[in-house]
Amino acid sequence: MNAIAIITARGGSKRIPGKNKKDFLGKPILYYPIEAALASGLFEEVMVSTDDEEIARMAGKAGASVPFLRSEKTSGDFATTDDVLMEVLEEYEKRGRTFTYMACLYPTAPFVTAEKLQRAMGLLKEQDASGVMPVLRFSFPPQRGMAVRHGRLEYCYPENYMKRSQDLEPMYYDCGQFYCYHVDRYRACRGLLEDGYVPLILSEMEAQDIDNLSDWELAEVKYRMMESRIRRAE
Repeated sequence: MNAIAIITARGGSKRIPGKNKKDFLGKPILYYPIEAALASGLFEEVMVSTDDEEIARMAGKAGASVPFLRSEKTSGDFATTDDVLMEVLEEYEKRGRTFTYMACLYPTAPFVTAEKLQRAMGLLKEQDASGVMPVLRFSFPPQRGMAVRHGRLEYCYPENYMKRSQDLEPMYYDCGQFYCYHVDRYRACRGLLEDGYVPLILSEMEAQDIDNLSDWELAEVKYRMMESRIRRAE
């Protein structure tokens, strides 16, 4: 498959210093998405986009390539993931390499597996989709959510107050692990896909947002449980 995996791993992190290099159950958390991408057998190139020399060395040790460092423009706090991906694709094009498909993986996503990437890229091709996104279903229906207004709780959507949860449309959210794209369609709209994303629905035990140290500890617990379940199933 003519595809590239791009792991976006800049050096700065405000809430968890050194987050992309931090040890997660015995090895740097950055290693997990790199290893999953390599093990999937899907990609001609598995690369890390970073502005950090130490991350670049770690990425190389894990088997990824770092043919160039990020520009100053895509290294700041306000650079978006789309800015980074566009820069990577343009830099490879300057070097005479283009790709039909692309996967963008986040560096703090230890729950990414080769099997999930294979499923997602399979959906991308089978459905002739522009993008695939892993998602989780909200455990409680957001349609019955409340807000604090003037010191009191108020239903955001009062019309749903008496509706049963099972009668409300299921809603999902991006679980922040990876995205798969058809490159030409992505570049044409910088990720604002006209035909939307095909969902890859995961369970709550297969994902954990990591924004603080408590999240980190919970992610380690979940990861151990996931590994245990995989071993039992083998």
